[in-house]
Amino acid sequence: MPRRKKSEAEVQPEAGTEAVTEQVQQIAISELHPFEGHPFKVLDDETMAETVESIKQVGIANPLIVRPDPDGGYEIISGHRRHHAAELAGLDTIPVIVRELDDDAAVIMMVDSNIQRETILPSERAFAYKMKMDAIRHQGARSDLTSDQVGPKLTAAEKVAMDAGDSQTQVKRFVRLTNLIPEIRDMVDTKQIAFNPAVELSYLKPEEQREFLDAMDYAQAAPSLSQAQRIKKLSQDGGCELDAMCGIMNEVKKDDLGQVAFKTSDLQKYFPKSYTPKQMSDTILRLLEQWQRRRQRDQQR
Repeated sequence: MPRRKKSEAEVQPEAGTEAVTEQVQQIAISELHPFEGHPFKVLDDETMAETVESIKQVGIANPLIVRPDPDGGYEIISGHRRHHAAELAGLDTIPVIVRELDDDAAVIMMVDSNIQRETILPSERAFAYKMKMDAIRHQGARSDLTSDQVGPKLTAAEKVAMDAGDSQTQVKRFVRLTNLIPEIRDMVDTKQIAFNPAVELSYLKPEEQREFLDAMDYAQAAPSLSQAQRIKKLSQDGGCELDAMCGIMNEVKKDDLGQVAFKTSDLQKYFPKSYTPKQMSDTILRLLEQWQRRRQRDQQR
């Protein structure tokens, strides 16, 4: 039995490629594996459930883009979510287009095919930008991908920014997030730490970042941009110690005046371990509203 079979469908190439059609092939799902270092998360969320249901009913409209793996099978360039949804839907084969791509071209295509998704976490964008910049730099003198015929050669950051519709400065700021330790990156993704302060914290050494987490826990507060900038200055001056960071983090922010604060450790015993601080806060406010309504009813009796 042949390893794969070609369908009758043909796909026109993208603009700028050779004027030939590409065959859509049905390949066993078991022969496909994710792109190495793929920065985009594939989550079993509500959107995935909807995709699975759609695939069960109408199949996969857009074929995946893959490349042959020298070690066997095929590496997915574009379509990781569709691949996972097809697995959940119980499909044995999946439509793909096989392309011969070197590592740099594969990275660039993988990033470009995912970066325009509606919802992308800051960490996903950060690593995607970095991977593409590294690939463009590695291509070196290949001006066909980094400049036009008459214009000056673009820097890697300029090329990434132009393709993503972002500014060069913002691209570099996102790439800074790759210097954060995983615990702080996760807090950026869950919006426990804002993007701008996180960029400043990325200049801290890894051991300083770990101590910063202790300072943040001590103060039970997220850093403002001003606090993060001063902690960065401490690191640059060689004085980024836990006591100094605690002093900065324990300052009362203008926005916090008049607010009531609870230690997360005091609240966690009342909630499931999976609850974020925001989920705990929302639950507390909802319970207080219920309590207030009951109190008002009792007063009216």
